[in-house]
Amino acid sequence: MSSKVLFGFHAVTVRLKTAPSSIAEIHVDATRRDARMRQFVERAKEAGAKLLDSDDERLSRMVGTHRHQGVVARVTPLPQAHSLDDVLDEVEGPPLVLVLDGVTDPHNLGACLRVADGAGAHAVVAPRDHAVGLNATVAKVASGAAETVPYLMVTNLARTLNELKDRGLRVIGTSDDAPRSLYEADFSGPVALVLGAEGPGMRQLTRKTCDELVRIPMQGAVESLNVSVASGVCLYEALRQRGGRRR
Repeated sequence: MSSKVLFGFHAVTVRLKTAPSSIAEIHVDATRRDARMRQFVERAKEAGAKLLDSDDERLSRMVGTHRHQGVVARVTPLPQAHSLDDVLDEVEGPPLVLVLDGVTDPHNLGACLRVADGAGAHAVVAPRDHAVGLNATVAKVASGAAETVPYLMVTNLARTLNELKDRGLRVIGTSDDAPRSLYEADFSGPVALVLGAEGPGMRQLTRKTCDELVRIPMQGAVESLNVSVASGVCLYEALRQRGGRRR
């Protein structure tokens, strides 16, 4: 079976918690022995992981960046949900789905996944041709959320949004020129929240497919927020309206 790499304390620690048997080996920087590394090594040993001493140069080659924090794991990919229907069929209560249209930066995607996990979103959806896929950088920035939140790339986003409508989800998009504020919308029921990339926003067809458009109130000089920040603002408003807990 093919393997992939995870790097950084958060991403590897989450895999140790959720699926330790999927870890083939963990490479750690032999020169780093601070408290954080000692705690990590102890946790890895408790989980029965195979630990290998390495150095910064080798770790950087493994992941393509020096920002590995001295921790790189070779892991077996976890089974992924085959479809959005598979995910939604398992949801108890009103589904909450984050839809990203045109987010191509892995750091933004990783941050969106982290926010989605924190707010209790059931899935993140993106178009296959206008989005970044899951990679090691996404996994690191997501701090483990790439392992816990289904990320589904679809061939036709507008068609998928219409299929979500057929399942009873209200599709709410975000736009700077929307007539109503985010805080005037109802997120308590089944919702698919759609955000576009910073700058161009949603594509026109995606915008037309939404049931409703809302805006995030901006009080200062800047005109818009980074997509991951905007996702956090919107998802946590949904969480607030749902009583502060995932349902």
